[in-house]
Amino acid sequence: MRYSTVLIGLSVAILSVAGARAQDAGDATAGATVFKKCAVCHVADSDKNKVGPSLFKVMGRTAGTHPGFSYSPAMKAAGAAGLVWDTASLRDYLHDPKAKVKGTKMAFPGLKDDKEITDLEAYLNQYK
Repeated sequence: MRYSTVLIGLSVAILSVAGARAQDAGDATAGATVFKKCAVCHVADSDKNKVGPSLFKVMGRTAGTHPGFSYSPAMKAAGAAGLVWDTASLRDYLHDPKAKVKGTKMAFPGLKDDKEITDLEAYLNQYK
């Protein structure tokens, strides 16, 4: 009986971790809806800059370095200091852009909902 209890407990733990990882992956379709808030200034599916820089292949990019975009001195400095867009840095920035990069010229106040950010990341990851 003790052996089966351990196996059941282990199975529940494995399923919980698998479920959490699936949830962490986000929903790209929902992310497309969230991206509409960003699409006024950004594109994700091409290298074309708008009022904001293209977010095409943004993951892994050093901040302030997309060709042809005129970044704020603060964003250039953040990139020079080693800010690279990954899950953690993008999440921090999207929560509160002006707190993450003081002096950024991005006027967007940020996304407060973690699920929206996770879904947005899933959407952006389609354009690697």
